[in-house]
Order: sequence, then C-alpha cells, then structure tokens
Amino acid sequence: MTAGEMLAATVPMVRTLNLEFLESTPDRAVVRMPDQADYHNHVGGPHAGAMFTLAESASGAIVIAAFGDQLSRAVPLAVGAEIAYKKLAMGEVTATAVLGRPAAEVVAELDAGERPEFPVTVEIRRGDGAVTGEMTVVWTLRPNS
Repeated sequence: MTAGEMLAATVPMVRTLNLEFLESTPDRAVVRMPDQADYHNHVGGPHAGAMFTLAESASGAIVIAAFGDQLSRAVPLAVGAEIAYKKLAMGEVTATAVLGRPAAEVVAELDAGERPEFPVTVEIRRGDGAVTGEMTVVWTLRPNS
C-alpha cells in the first residue's frame, strides 16, 4: 500500500474531499483536489479549510513515505502548521510537499532516544501553475514507549 492509499484508507477527510495522491515518495508528495462546488468559498474557489486539508494531507503523505519503516517504534504527529494564502485559487488545485530536513538525520535523532521534529513545506498551485498558498507543517516522530 502506498502512503497515499494508506491515508485515503485511514483519514476520512481525504475521502470526503476526494483527494488524489499523484506521487508519494520520501522525496516528494503531490496531491490533487478536484474542483468541487460543495467545497467552494464565497468567491467560487476552494474554501481555505479545504486547501489547508489538501496541503496537510500532502505533508502526511511524504511523512508516511519517508518514515513508514519507523511506524513500529514511533508515531508521526503534526505538532503545528502555518499557511499563507497568496493568490485566489480557482478550479482544481495541487499541493506538493517536501521534507525540510534529511530523513536520515531525523531517524538518527530517533535512534538516539530523542523525539525529533522536522518541517515539511508545501506549495499549493492552481491549474495555470500560479502558487496560491504555502504551508509549513512541523511534524514529530513520537517514540512508542
């Protein structure tokens, strides 16, 4: 099961918004949200809450892809997020997430008995390629014991 399939199976909001995981690797996650009138805002584009969920889901996909082999000993948790809405989003939007620290460095901290934190940056783009939003989600790997 890919990271995207795992999130779609376990996170109801992913299914509610009909998010499509185009790529979910340890290097990059790309998630698309189709244009859906039920989730529009007052100007006819995707609601800010839907865009937040899209970006957070992309960050979760890369975390699962990068650290899925650590799930037997640690739980990934988002500890904070900040989003900036840059331009009006209309139609279908796509979020692309990348890790802000090397995965090996994060795992080394976990190996040392620490609870590592690491940022994931996400860009949200509309169909013409314009960046409509930017988000940073800080994640941790909380050891199981």
